[in-house]
Amino acid sequence: MELSEIIEEFRTFLSERQWLDFSAQDVFIHLIEELSEIGKYLLFSTGYKKEDMGHEKPSLENLPKEFAQAFSLFLQLCILLDINLEEAWKEEIKFMRQRFPSNDKYK
Repeated sequence: MELSEIIEEFRTFLSERQWLDFSAQDVFIHLIEELSEIGKYLLFSTGYKKEDMGHEKPSLENLPKEFAQAFSLFLQLCILLDINLEEAWKEEIKFMRQRFPSNDKYK
C-alpha cells in the first residue's frame, strides 16, 4: 500500500469518527505520550529502568502496537495541518542524499 493510500484510508477513518475536530495541539501532545511509551521500552532495554527499582516493565509484544499508535497520530497531525507527507518526504530524501552522500564517512 502506498503512503498516499494509507493517508486517505486514515482520513476517512478519522472523518467517520469526527476525530478531525480535535486540535493539532491535542493530537501532538497525544503523539508525545505515545512516543514516551516507546521510550519506556528503550529505557528498560538498556537497563536504565529496572523492575526491582519500582518500575513496571512494558510487555515487548506490545511494542509494534505502540509504533502503530504513534504513526497514526503522526498521520493525523499531518492531516490536521494539511501537510502532504508524501511530497515532503520526497523532497527530504532528495535533500538528505545530497547532504549525506553514500560513502564510508558516515559508517
